[in-house]
Amino acid sequence: MTIMDNAVYVDGRRTANPVSLEETCETARERGGLAWVDLYWPEPGEIHAVAEEFSLHRLAVEDAVNAHQRSKIEQYDDVLFVVLHPARLVREGPGPAVAEFGEVHAFVGPDFVVTIRRAQTPDLTAMRTQLEGDPELLRHGPAAILTTLLDQVVNTYRAVIADLRSDIDEIEDKLFSRDPEVSLRIYDASREVLALQRATHPVVDILRMLHDAGDGDDPRHDGRYVELQRNLRNVLDHALRHKEAADSFRSLLANALNVHTTLVTQEQNEEMRRMSEQGLQQDEQVKKISAWAAILFAPTMVGTIYGMNFTHMPEIDWVFGYPLALGAMVAAGGVFWGIFKRVGWL
Repeated sequence: MTIMDNAVYVDGRRTANPVSLEETCETARERGGLAWVDLYWPEPGEIHAVAEEFSLHRLAVEDAVNAHQRSKIEQYDDVLFVVLHPARLVREGPGPAVAEFGEVHAFVGPDFVVTIRRAQTPDLTAMRTQLEGDPELLRHGPAAILTTLLDQVVNTYRAVIADLRSDIDEIEDKLFSRDPEVSLRIYDASREVLALQRATHPVVDILRMLHDAGDGDDPRHDGRYVELQRNLRNVLDHALRHKEAADSFRSLLANALNVHTTLVTQEQNEEMRRMSEQGLQQDEQVKKISAWAAILFAPTMVGTIYGMNFTHMPEIDWVFGYPLALGAMVAAGGVFWGIFKRVGWL
């Protein structure tokens, strides 16, 4: 059995350390105390064994066994089933840290709490020590444990938000530097922000539901219970801030992606314009070369013909034969030159 801790509390103080689940339930009932069992990465059979001892609803047990549940709170008779997703930063190598989200389940009954952790954070051993050091708070029973658990989970989002804020600042600084890795960093940060939103948004709803449920007429509304409600409101305030931060990060990253896309498109358009200008310049050069080739074609043809060593060309024997041939070459070149000049090729 992967039980990290198993204890019975009476009047806010630890009174027993049972060695089995059967003993835990019997001791809690005999002494009218609170049983708290903490499981860490348990096997399905272990979860079913706990469920049998504490008479947990089969649907909630099925969710706890299958895991990978969304953050939520559900009520089965007098037992609350809560799913939370704490976060932690993981650094692998010289690259930026990556946010990793785990999963914590809690069954909160009238006289017991069962926590199931599939995450390295929060440290429930430290949380238990903190609660045991404050018997006045722990005297409130399961509500105190659940409120403290929510507080611990919400606190895990602080480091992730601070890291994302730093990443977004760097992205904004590099946005206009034409860094090809900017788009990849935007997508990576957006993926973490979406995971953060999936974790923080339901927590706000859970806290509001618990706070509203505690505002009704209840004989337990003494000074200590009011203090517990104040703690719950404080946790809700922190959760709202984290939710708003995640929402603002998503908007900033969406705007950054739009700006980056616009800059890339503008750069591509400028490159296309430069290529078009170069193409036009090449076309002009080709036109000029073609025009001069055409101008020189006629004189070259005439000169070639009359420059050959023919003996049966009567105009060769004329007195003005060669001057006429030269005049024909010049006239032909002039005609072509005038035509190409008019069409703008020269």
